[in-house]
Amino acid sequence: MQYRDFGNSGKKLPLLGFGCMRLPVLEDDKTIDEAAAQKMVDYALANGVNYFDTAYTYHHGESEAFLGRALSRYPRDSYYLASKLPIWYIKSEEDVHKYFDGQLKKCQTDYFDFYLMHNYSAESAQTGEQIGIYDILKQKQREGKIRHLGFSTHDSLEGLAHVASLHEWEFAQLQLNYMDWDLLHSREQYELLTKKNIPVIVMEPVRGGALATLNEGARE
Repeated sequence: MQYRDFGNSGKKLPLLGFGCMRLPVLEDDKTIDEAAAQKMVDYALANGVNYFDTAYTYHHGESEAFLGRALSRYPRDSYYLASKLPIWYIKSEEDVHKYFDGQLKKCQTDYFDFYLMHNYSAESAQTGEQIGIYDILKQKQREGKIRHLGFSTHDSLEGLAHVASLHEWEFAQLQLNYMDWDLLHSREQYELLTKKNIPVIVMEPVRGGALATLNEGARE
């Protein structure tokens, strides 16, 4: 496994992370196949993949709970855990505390290594900034419950520029793959963030598997 320095934090993150949005499921196409998923987690850790990314809404709200169980057999300092605040559910300051504390409990941890405002866009930021979500999360960071605070987004280049300018972000997560490099202007988004010295973590590198196999025309 290859690693990269995460800013000046002293952390070395693997180039390949483990996303928990599309875990194997049982025949009902809903329930996580925990035996199969546990084997994947074990294999990842055994082979140097120690960055795990989940979110409140993944797998109908069950991804965090599964990951908490799956990682509970490992020392907490042997992996990095990332999760995300469901911005669209937040209507008040109390909601921030409710969801965040619930996520810690589901993940069976006292802190998140990386915590993101989930799909923070120019539109959702209108409400988010009024509530003061960033300031609330910065306080949790000062309390040791968050190590690094960032955001993910699927917004336009203009929307990303707006969100990136709102605060001193420690990292951002972008949809970035060889198709969206041009189609969704991921290149310009990546360049915008790097010019601001905001580290980028990649999501959807193969678009949920859609780019894992080339189509017939491309194969030819």
